[in-house]
Amino acid sequence: MNNSRRHFLAHSAAGLSLLGGFSSFAQASLGKAQILVIGGGFGGATAAKYLRLFSNNTANVILIEPNASFLSCPMSNFVVAGMRTMADITSPYEGLTKHHGIKLIRDSVSAIDPDKKTVKLSSGSVLSYDKVVLSPGISLMMNSIEGLAKANQAGVTLQAWKAGPETLMLYKQLAAMRDGGVFAISIPEAPYRCPPGPYERASLVANYLKQHKPKSKVLILDANQDITSKGALFKKAWAEQYSGLIEYFPSHNVAGVDAKTKTLRFEVQDDVRADVLNVLPAMSAGEIAIKTGLANANGRWVNVDFLNFEATAAKDIHVLGDAIQTAPLMPKSGHMANQHAKVAAAAIIAQLNDWPINPAPVVNNTCYSFVNEHAAVHVASVHQYDAQAKTFKSVPGAGGLSSESSNTEASYAWGWAHNIWADTLA
Repeated sequence: MNNSRRHFLAHSAAGLSLLGGFSSFAQASLGKAQILVIGGGFGGATAAKYLRLFSNNTANVILIEPNASFLSCPMSNFVVAGMRTMADITSPYEGLTKHHGIKLIRDSVSAIDPDKKTVKLSSGSVLSYDKVVLSPGISLMMNSIEGLAKANQAGVTLQAWKAGPETLMLYKQLAAMRDGGVFAISIPEAPYRCPPGPYERASLVANYLKQHKPKSKVLILDANQDITSKGALFKKAWAEQYSGLIEYFPSHNVAGVDAKTKTLRFEVQDDVRADVLNVLPAMSAGEIAIKTGLANANGRWVNVDFLNFEATAAKDIHVLGDAIQTAPLMPKSGHMANQHAKVAAAAIIAQLNDWPINPAPVVNNTCYSFVNEHAAVHVASVHQYDAQAKTFKSVPGAGGLSSESSNTEASYAWGWAHNIWADTLA
């Protein structure tokens, strides 16, 4: 490898698709290594693809994912509000296998043994690894709210925070609700997946009700003291577009659910009854991360070395996305998981080739939220690794917020979605 190529790899963290054009930097040790990527969401699928691109298609990459297709949480609120179908947020994994030579195993992981460096699949097979990239997403802590697990199992409450069957079920409950009914969404204390997501969902549900069931109400029951993202923009939109339809209640932490009466009980405030209950409990790293002993941040999240996203609790296991204890002001978002994946992939390829890894990665985040079917707002940020603090810090003056919602931002939002789906999967 010549110096210019080494410099390029060492100083690149994200968006390095051009690396796929290089031809000779991979070493023999890389070709012999087995890299298992667990989880095919934004983090895992991106990591699998970029491990191949950064190695000039020489890395042996196996993606383990139980689902047949990729389901996008971003844009799933459109399905909840009846404006899109599940097909609109579903993409095949075919691009990763056909275009990038990634082996896909449709299975889930039942155990990881960091000492033996093996992964056991639910089917019973055992795979050895040199490196694991673990992108397990979140677990919903159903037992953090009394009665919630049972209510959710019965379909009385729904979370729909992992895109899938509940996404469509929640829409069906909304569509079946009487005009004059109440849709209630509860939000756990931060951190949780997708900070602005619940407020966007409330906005799009209100948009649906305004058109189809105008006598109804949306209650936002937030455990936080205020809106956690884009607060002024959401409040402005609600006042202008949904006056009398949306009611926002901060510092409302759900303590219990009565499934028979569809009633929420709070730590302090009076009970609330609703016709449709969308209850979001506290969240933690995906189950396999906790089971493997990686969640060493309050027993909920995984601490990582931000230079390569290796778990501090286990060597050669690199953890991405919503499962990690994020750096300050680094959101748990699909875009950020995509960025984590590129930093980790570049570092893993460097490590397996015995090259120095990038000492100063930079990542960015972009997040759009719709306030109605045709208008959106955004927030963006840039994060630079700080060697002294050993974490990412926000770059002052980089990024920012929309001045107001607009149709132009909505077109950008859909452009962002199609681009990141392609960057992750195509």
